[in-house]
Amino acid sequence: MDSASCESNLPKRFGSGLDTVGIAEGKVDHKGMVFISGGEFLMGAGDEAGRPDEYPQHKVNVNGFWMDATEVTNASFSQFVKETGYKTTAERKPDWEEMKKQLPPGTPKPPDSVLVAASLVFTPPKSISNLNDASQWWSWKKGADWQHPHGTGSSIKGKENYPVVHISWDDAQAYCRWAGKRLPTEAEWEFASRGKLQNNLYPWGNEEITKGKPKANTWQGNFPIRNTNWDGFSGLAAVKQFRPNGYGLYDMAGNVWEWCSDWYRADYYQTAPIENPQGPSSSYDPMEPSVPKRVVRGGSFMCNASYCSGYRVTSRMKTSADTGLEHTGFRCVSSK
Repeated sequence: MDSASCESNLPKRFGSGLDTVGIAEGKVDHKGMVFISGGEFLMGAGDEAGRPDEYPQHKVNVNGFWMDATEVTNASFSQFVKETGYKTTAERKPDWEEMKKQLPPGTPKPPDSVLVAASLVFTPPKSISNLNDASQWWSWKKGADWQHPHGTGSSIKGKENYPVVHISWDDAQAYCRWAGKRLPTEAEWEFASRGKLQNNLYPWGNEEITKGKPKANTWQGNFPIRNTNWDGFSGLAAVKQFRPNGYGLYDMAGNVWEWCSDWYRADYYQTAPIENPQGPSSSYDPMEPSVPKRVVRGGSFMCNASYCSGYRVTSRMKTSADTGLEHTGFRCVSSK
């Protein structure tokens, strides 16, 4: 499979300072969560369909943990914001003085018209030159955030049960703390996604995604130009629109990419520990060496077999922690 990444070559964010308000740690409530007994599994791709960073397949043990049955919804995130007054990365005007500290010396200050609260919105192009340049269908849109997913004037009214999107890794961390939970490790996420199935390609088994009944919210047709909507959705879908996996978890494939706690390294599997791996100590993406990234898993409504096939249980993707996109959300776990 092509080593291209749907999270590389994005339009650069003239970022936030990554400051977060202090969030008091909440007490976990297991309502809406599923307990997953730990165990041993083979992590990573066991066939030839994976990207280089999915190898080698290796033995991993994880302890038992609780996991949200669905992606965190707009309704749940709204409650968090109501109680804390939290403002997401996308809602904050970038602080140039803070941003300079993360950029190469001498980087010129962008124009003020660029230093505005914004997030990345999917904009289908009329044509593309190649599938390795995601900037052809992603654009920074002023006013786009979790409450306005398509920019100023859009809203989430009537979409309370949709996954919250335009969420940065920092935003997800803040929510998890408030809920008394945490983000899953990449190993926990893959173990849970497999739904008790060993060495299968997808959360539902091995049947190709275009065969039989629709099994996940993904892209059918010519990505990123035309979506046939065979699965019933042209964009984001409410949670629980497809059958859960063997653990009772919904949308572990498609709909939105989900943040994990781990830093991303392309070569991590070569040295990953067996017992409850927590990810590498730092990030390194050879495609964009200067951009530290966190792992996202599970694919989204934009994943297509011709492009990223991110709905495969072993598929790894990565995104800078301060980046929110129209197809990125999260779910929480707890060891308590």
